[in-house]
Amino acid sequence: MSAVVGAVSDDQGDEERAERDPFGEARIEVDESSIRRVSPAGFLSDLKDRIDALGRRLAYGK
Repeated sequence: MSAVVGAVSDDQGDEERAERDPFGEARIEVDESSIRRVSPAGFLSDLKDRIDALGRRLAYGK
């Protein structure tokens, strides 16, 4: 993507390039707990951790 942006923005000034910079200030950020709620990998990872903890409690009595 950066190669395409560079090729397209060669004829633009610094201000125009800053406005269209895909790696600029504006970002979409999602916190980890939100991702874990909707992501199958996050859900399965949490489930695995819970099963591991249960197995440790049963095996070692803690």
